[in-house]
Amino acid sequence: MNPEERTVQAIMILQKIVEDTGVPRNIRRAAAEAIKILQRKDLSPALRAANAISILDEVATDPNMPLFARTAIWQAVSILEQIRDQV
Repeated sequence: MNPEERTVQAIMILQKIVEDTGVPRNIRRAAAEAIKILQRKDLSPALRAANAISILDEVATDPNMPLFARTAIWQAVSILEQIRDQV
């Protein structure tokens, strides 16, 4: 998979969290922020992924997060960690 395909896959996972009203607002906000960063075209794919991972890591340990949302965030982070810049 190329970096753009991985990015789209991660965005789809995060979009489900954003749309789920059962997820606390701060976690939905963090997922939305990560999506915005991933959609920026002025940064390299690896930099976008690193910035999104940073945001998601901050909320991944939130005790109020439902288990399915935590699993989805970890899944998105796992996908984003595979993105590297083409040299």
